Amino acid sequence: MWQAFRNQLHRNGLEVVTIALETSGAEACRPYIEAAAPEHPSLIDRYHKSAELFGFVNIPNGVWIDEDGIIVRPAEPAPAPASIERPSGSALAGVTPPQRLIEILGEAAQIRTDPAQYERAVRDWVANGPVSRFALSPEEVVSRSEHRDARAAEGQAHFELAAHLEQLGHHEDAVTHYREAHRLMPHNFSYKRQAWSLEPSGGGLEGPVARFWQGPIEGHEDEWPYDGDWLTDVRAMGPENYYQEWRR
Repeated sequence: MWQAFRNQLHRNGLEVVTIALETSGAEACRPYIEAAAPEHPSLIDRYHKSAELFGFVNIPNGVWIDEDGIIVRPAEPAPAPASIERPSGSALAGVTPPQRLIEILGEAAQIRTDPAQYERAVRDWVANGPVSRFALSPEEVVSRSEHRDARAAEGQAHFELAAHLEQLGHHEDAVTHYREAHRLMPHNFSYKRQAWSLEPSGGGLEGPVARFWQGPIEGHEDEWPYDGDWLTDVRAMGPENYYQEWRR
């Protein structure tokens, strides 16, 4: 969808850069990138360095950067454009989803976003540049950006160490540091989802669908190494609070 949107506005100066935050690297991202066949830069960030630099705490998040390299909107929810037709078919086609996955999809359906408003804002910025009513001043960008203190820096360090250990094949050691990153930055769903997605899924799921699981396998709850999981955490916070409210 972003590919089609980018192609509509590319001649007017818009370039889209998509970044996959994925410790597992290229193979985990390949099905999605190949399906999208992007003509724009499509990057893989194994250590979530872009998240550290720009303040991404969930997906999809986006940041607007102008022709001079100046951030004019900091990290915020960035739903796919509403006007672009969604791909036909479903990743669940031919699959009888287990109860947990049904419940996950039920909670996900209640997550609030405003794709039409976000698309209007992007189009206005492309058309009007710095005088767009959606382009923020440097002072506004700073005030809206997430505050980073020593706790956040320590959480980032634990996450980077976990990602490095994971890539070396030391999964159990990585879990220890993922847990610390979650404790220090409990609002960061990017960190949580990365760790959860590396655990085995239930219900006999394979491929991309398996990555939706992000929680304990029924009957093996005592083997789950984390204090939370996607379904439990989203229910606790309320799916309507999953993304911060978008502000003009």
